[in-house]
Amino acid sequence: MLIPSAGLAASAGIAATAHHARLGDPRRATLGPMGRILLIEDDTALADVLSLAVEDAGHAVLRACDGVEGLRRIEGAGPDLVISDVNMPRLDGFSLCRRLREAKNLVPIILLTSRDAEIDQALGLELGADDYVVKPFSTRVLLARVHALLRRQEIRAGASRAGCVVALGALQLDPERLEVRYRGAPVTVTLTEFRLLEALVARPGVVFSRNQLLELARNDDSTVDARLVDTYVRRLRRKMEAVDPAFERIETVIGAGYRWRDRGA
Repeated sequence: MLIPSAGLAASAGIAATAHHARLGDPRRATLGPMGRILLIEDDTALADVLSLAVEDAGHAVLRACDGVEGLRRIEGAGPDLVISDVNMPRLDGFSLCRRLREAKNLVPIILLTSRDAEIDQALGLELGADDYVVKPFSTRVLLARVHALLRRQEIRAGASRAGCVVALGALQLDPERLEVRYRGAPVTVTLTEFRLLEALVARPGVVFSRNQLLELARNDDSTVDARLVDTYVRRLRRKMEAVDPAFERIETVIGAGYRWRDRGA
């Protein structure tokens, strides 16, 4: 795997972050739910650095060097979360994701993709990845994604708890569980889709630009093409339409962005 143009600098930055974490630097990410993380990466040097950072955050790390080995480890070891590169020999990250979802395996998957590969990001989401991180990246960004997805799994697996459920018409959002219901039916969404929907619903009728939505939904310093918001919106609409074919609450405002329609059911 070749890291994009700023790859060496990115690796150095990741190593520095891991070094500060080991020294108890205040920049160390806040510890969340601990889990068994499977890292699938064919670049040994990068895998070493990422493993160190993930372990420093308190997680147990399993490793695989390509998608075929990764698939075997998922089936045999049952990790709590998978971090997988997209470009790998034998079985790439997209194919791995497709096989797992076809087999009804819902283990959370974070894909590592290239800085300028918008098509990669969109395709990964279409195939069922829970999130992605764009190279070059910092471990702070990656660990934040890991924490959020493990937290979601922990809450879903635990006992039912009372939470602050946001309701707007037929839509219900549960920020604790990161769950969505529309007209009483559950709607499966990724972490970023949930945050985007939450941003729209928080201010119904207000138009958000793609950049605004991306900032609110991603909430990190990763570099992402703002047009990727169109992919998120298309996926959300399709999921809502599976519940109600007449769904039209997410409205496109040509030349401006998107808004949640504040009238109608």
